[in-house]
Amino acid sequence: MELIYEIFGRGRDLNILQMSCRVIVIFIYALVLIRISGRRSFGIRTALDNIIVILLGTILGRAVVGVSPFIPVITACLVIVIVHRVLGWAIVNSKFLSRIIEGEKITLYKDGNFIQKNFDSALVCKEDILQGVRKSALTEDLTKIDKIYIERNGEISAIKK
Repeated sequence: MELIYEIFGRGRDLNILQMSCRVIVIFIYALVLIRISGRRSFGIRTALDNIIVILLGTILGRAVVGVSPFIPVITACLVIVIVHRVLGWAIVNSKFLSRIIEGEKITLYKDGNFIQKNFDSALVCKEDILQGVRKSALTEDLTKIDKIYIERNGEISAIKK
């Protein structure tokens, strides 16, 4: 046990070697957690997916610098990944839970008209929408656009006519 304390240190008084050893272990552990969590945690980028990134980064950092005890930190991170995985499964298998957790797309433009009342619920302005059109449809010409949505992950997408 004393050898482990010598390699990884205790508390906040860590030397360069001890913190480096912690970083190596945490790096490998984070890689394992991300693999368990699945590709969606870094691919889709919904609120649920952003939460796992923020929480893992914050909590794992505490183990590296010795602010929190090592075993509770890695256990908490495993629990976060398991909860993320379970919620991801629930979203895939339940339209109801999917709407609650991730929301629904919002129509911002249809039949040649902007739907102003949806701007507020989407928290976007016309210029945000036009930027999304330029990015997703590669045009500024709204006559070529059938519909514009803000997707569940916050991206604006345009459907060409």
